[in-house]
Amino acid sequence: MKKKLIYSGLCIAASLFAGCTKDFTKINTDPNKTSAEVFNPNFLLAQAELNYSQTGYSQLLFQSMWSQSLASTFGYYGNGDKYTQSGSFNDYVGRVYSEGYGAETYAQEMKNLTASNAAYSNLNKIGTIMKVLILQRVTDTYGDVPYSEAGMAKQGIFFPKFDKQQDIYTAMLADLDAAVSGLDAAKDKPTSDLIYGGDIAKWKRFGYSLMLRVAMRLTKVDAATAQKYAEKAYAGGTMASVDDNAKVKTDNANGYSNSIVNALLTTDDFREVRWSKTLIDYMKSTTDPRVSAIAEITTGNGKAANENESLAGDNTYSKQLGMPNGYDLNGGATDISKAPGYPGATPAVSATDAPAPLGKYSRPRLQVYYTSSGSINPVDKSTINMLLTYGETELLLAEASTRNWNTGNAATHYANALAANMKSVAQINSAATVDAAAITAYVATHPLVSATALQQINMEYWVETSTLFMFNENWTNWRRSGFPVLTPVVYSAQFDTQIPRRVIYPINLSSTNPKGLASGVQSLSGGDKFSSRVWWDK
Repeated sequence: MKKKLIYSGLCIAASLFAGCTKDFTKINTDPNKTSAEVFNPNFLLAQAELNYSQTGYSQLLFQSMWSQSLASTFGYYGNGDKYTQSGSFNDYVGRVYSEGYGAETYAQEMKNLTASNAAYSNLNKIGTIMKVLILQRVTDTYGDVPYSEAGMAKQGIFFPKFDKQQDIYTAMLADLDAAVSGLDAAKDKPTSDLIYGGDIAKWKRFGYSLMLRVAMRLTKVDAATAQKYAEKAYAGGTMASVDDNAKVKTDNANGYSNSIVNALLTTDDFREVRWSKTLIDYMKSTTDPRVSAIAEITTGNGKAANENESLAGDNTYSKQLGMPNGYDLNGGATDISKAPGYPGATPAVSATDAPAPLGKYSRPRLQVYYTSSGSINPVDKSTINMLLTYGETELLLAEASTRNWNTGNAATHYANALAANMKSVAQINSAATVDAAAITAYVATHPLVSATALQQINMEYWVETSTLFMFNENWTNWRRSGFPVLTPVVYSAQFDTQIPRRVIYPINLSSTNPKGLASGVQSLSGGDKFSSRVWWDK
């Protein structure tokens, strides 16, 4: 009897246990937690696009000044304008690296989640295109960096190897070739695409245009490969009009602001940046009608604490004047007031105005470039980040044609680019619209001349990427092409007397990936310096 009671008790306990545990997993699973099986990878595309487009402080403090698109007298921008070190210098040198791999992680995870899912065939290939777009900027900036093992922490790779830049370029071209040729408009369309809204035909043209950009980077080190892929891109079909321009719109109305704009707005930075003398002088020498679209003179003296410099300025063509690089506000020999032709300030400076005024130099128009600030433009708080354009693509095709590659007619591509580049500024803000008749007249009076073709093409590339705030590409193409011919700034306490050819590796790599860092540095003939050159920059 006793044994029966014990047995019955065990049965009851077992039944109770089973009853409590048959839904154990369901009961103890967080209903708000997602998984790879249910997560929509489309969301990762939007995040990768936004993060890549937000280049932030680094290209404004460094690249825009190194290529002499912009100039500044203020110490904050002296790191770029005068090749000096101050403030959060070590943070800025790591921005392209950290921002780049931050964006690449989303693209890589999107690829992982869609790799074996036919329902996301196009999205998977777009993930590859995004990876190439993102990491080309990173390798162009530093040299050897992780590519083949990038974004693989989930696979247990916490210290990715630094691939040789030559190998990275080989892989990028092969990856693009496979991805772009595999896009199929009859299949899935991305549902969270900030660039093209899921238009696969446009993604295909974008992919081939990116292939062209990657290929043309090799003109000094591997012309045969450059020609092969430039011709493949042209045959595949590159961008066809400004409607194909790759851009990301940000909107500060709900707090989703643009870090490029924020960088210029922080602590009144929009008062501290001016178009360079090098750029404005060149544009005026060709009577470029974009001058009035992009530049304005402030209504006050340029830096008066008691004046509202957030007011729109005067964009009259004849009044625009670029600021020379290499000057400061310190009152000595390099004070901006000592610059040749210093235009002075109007009205006269009062004793309460400190530091000294910038004079009547042209700044980027507030309404065009800084509209995420409600105080500047309370109606339109959106801004545009340009990534790759039809005009840029046409210029690269023009250069390829000039090299006698099978990419069409150089003069036609160049004329297309001139018109497109002037139209594209208005895509940032309609206030920068250039008159159609002025565009037609400019194109007609500035044909491509075979004897000076490479110079014309790359000078226009410099102007286009300057006026569209694409400073990373602006500086990189200057290194590749040699145009414009720039004179380095001479200033005290410089970390180098030459214009930087690369950015030094982020300082934290010495602790987070020392083996990879050592490998990357070993590939640089001059060591980890700003003056060292990456593989393709000969």
